[in-house]
Amino acid sequence: MAASRMPALWLLLGAALTFGVAVSPAEGSRSHRHYDFFIRKADYTRLCHRKSILTVNGLFPGPTIYARRGDVVTVHVHNQGDKNVTVHWHGVDQPRNPWSDGPEFITQCPIQPGASFTYQIILSWEEGTLRWHAHSAFDRATVHGAIVIRPRRGTAYPFKKPHKEIPIILGEWWKGDVQQLLAHALRTGGEFQPSDANTINGQPGDMFPCSRGGTFTLPVEHGKTYMLRLINAALANEFFFGVAGHRLTVVGTDASYVKPFTTDHVFLAPGQTVTALLRAHHSSSSRGHLRSTRYYYMAARPLSTNPLVVFDNATATAVLEYTDAAAAPPAGMMATPPDFPTLPTTNDSAAADAYAARLHSLASDTHPARVPRRVDERMLVTIAVNEIACAPDEHCQGPNGNRLAASFNNVSFEAPRHGDILSAYYHRRRRRSHSSAGGVLVEDFPNNPPLLFNFTADDLPPELELTARGTRMKVLEYGAVVEVVFQGTAILGAENHPIHLHGFSFYVVGTGPGNFDGDRDPAGYNLVDPPYQNTVAVPKGGWSAIRFRAKNPGVWFMHCHFERHMVWGMDTVLIVKDGNGAEEKMMPPPPGMPRC
Repeated sequence: MAASRMPALWLLLGAALTFGVAVSPAEGSRSHRHYDFFIRKADYTRLCHRKSILTVNGLFPGPTIYARRGDVVTVHVHNQGDKNVTVHWHGVDQPRNPWSDGPEFITQCPIQPGASFTYQIILSWEEGTLRWHAHSAFDRATVHGAIVIRPRRGTAYPFKKPHKEIPIILGEWWKGDVQQLLAHALRTGGEFQPSDANTINGQPGDMFPCSRGGTFTLPVEHGKTYMLRLINAALANEFFFGVAGHRLTVVGTDASYVKPFTTDHVFLAPGQTVTALLRAHHSSSSRGHLRSTRYYYMAARPLSTNPLVVFDNATATAVLEYTDAAAAPPAGMMATPPDFPTLPTTNDSAAADAYAARLHSLASDTHPARVPRRVDERMLVTIAVNEIACAPDEHCQGPNGNRLAASFNNVSFEAPRHGDILSAYYHRRRRRSHSSAGGVLVEDFPNNPPLLFNFTADDLPPELELTARGTRMKVLEYGAVVEVVFQGTAILGAENHPIHLHGFSFYVVGTGPGNFDGDRDPAGYNLVDPPYQNTVAVPKGGWSAIRFRAKNPGVWFMHCHFERHMVWGMDTVLIVKDGNGAEEKMMPPPPGMPRC
């Protein structure tokens, strides 16, 4: 779009940003922050092996974005790499602005090598810890970082301000090229190779070869309180995280405050964030008596809920160091091994469920919980890993000689590859056409699974394992209150599933084991102070119910945050119609949208 035809609202934003402040009709003045992201290859050594990875500004993990509640953040992304890429601002609602949301072929065509694109990240209610990451192929394995959103100036945290805040990003590392591993899995239809190590802030920790010198170390002083901004950036693993000799006070999740509670460990599914306070009290009783020490291990241990899936079961470590303790031993050495935290085992799904049950919204005057009581549209969405029949001329390595797939309501989502859904929807709407826009828009995603059965039974018939591809979407009326019950299944093995919704956070009003009972289970919903999240970890062999009000017009992706499940088709798209008011309509596209 030429500058002379730039939509009026973007002209307003652009003029305001020139002077450092962006104006929103709904929010008044906003502070403006600016970042440049250069996507480029950089060499990194882990596990005694050096390889080239895709990075932002040469950093792994990437740079942290700092902002305050209500700010507008402009990020100029310059693709100096060798492949197409997009970037997503995970957990930011982006009110009326799906153009900057980021998932490739959903809300934009990818940024091609040598090209640039400017994202406008419009913050509204979010306050706490979020993350950004690539949303193209498996790029987010190394292209990711933290988003730190502090309170507006003149306001405060709902707890005493900590001495310091530290992003702690949990992730994975592969010795091989992640893109080649993805290509192999897609070509063969088989499983994706698990990582070779789990990481904390990009490092596996000193229990791995060639890793002691790079182990992340957090310096602390006795008596001070530190805010840990915990992020699970992994493609495949859920994590328990704890610090030896210390308890954590959880105060937030997914950029929303919770009623504080103290715990020995936290649990994060991929895509989730936790804000926790650590008080440096400089003592340990893990060996039966109090003693003063200088070093303590921080550790992240994975959780695997499906015994049929091979996973990376290694525990990543970092070190908490008291800088005001006794004199340090020689560089690179510790007088005694640090204490190790007590964490649940790698198959303890009950511990993950118990942790999630402790999350409750703060529900205060300044941070209220506005849980919708009336529901306009109900959806029951089954979650499954499936098979797609192998073509006669192929040799597939999935179960039964087929291809591995995944689905919602037995629809294995297939994104278009010659354009993006948002542009197709926007231009069709402007033409006031009801055509299918060349087959891109098929707005018939079902509200219920095609077949009702005992979803969590151990002896499901083989015919339930097959699914089919489809680009099917769900259309919602503006302002409708939507309840979605995500129902886990035991098809090809029951497991947890972290489900993320773009464009919205939602109240997790209920969760439970087994099959959801629409007559019985809603009586146990929490409609007072449920957690407000953008990613819900649906429990193994169970269900989770979420509610949200569809007041963000646009095209929004909903998917599992296990990357291989998303690639296999455990996704769909929600299209929220415009409302009647001027502030209830999707913004027009900004200038310079990438072309396919």
